[in-house]
Amino acid sequence: MATELKSQNILDLLARFLETDEGMKVQKKINLIYQFNLAPKKIGVNEVSFTVDLKKGTVTKGEYKEGKPDATFSLKDEDFVKLAEGKLNPQIAFMRGALKIKGSLSAAQKFTPEIFPKPSKL
Repeated sequence: MATELKSQNILDLLARFLETDEGMKVQKKINLIYQFNLAPKKIGVNEVSFTVDLKKGTVTKGEYKEGKPDATFSLKDEDFVKLAEGKLNPQIAFMRGALKIKGSLSAAQKFTPEIFPKPSKL
């Protein structure tokens, strides 16, 4: 049985955001492909992969199939949510071992919380 990840909602929002003018600016600026391996509790266990393609402006469930992503991040679901909300600094998460990175570190550094749309104020 697949665990429902909190990150799924954020990634769904990101997919819609990338279709907007603002989202297209983000795509042009970054123009990289990221893969996220999100774990419900522990990195490396029951991970669910998502591909965030900032070349095409798509977010899809599953591993990147067209070669290698520019950077792959492995982290816990709850840490991904904190990163997306800007409550967790990616560098600090990496140094603490809460975020694992494969691929290009320079590409990974371009991945910042600014990529995510801000939740609208209610």
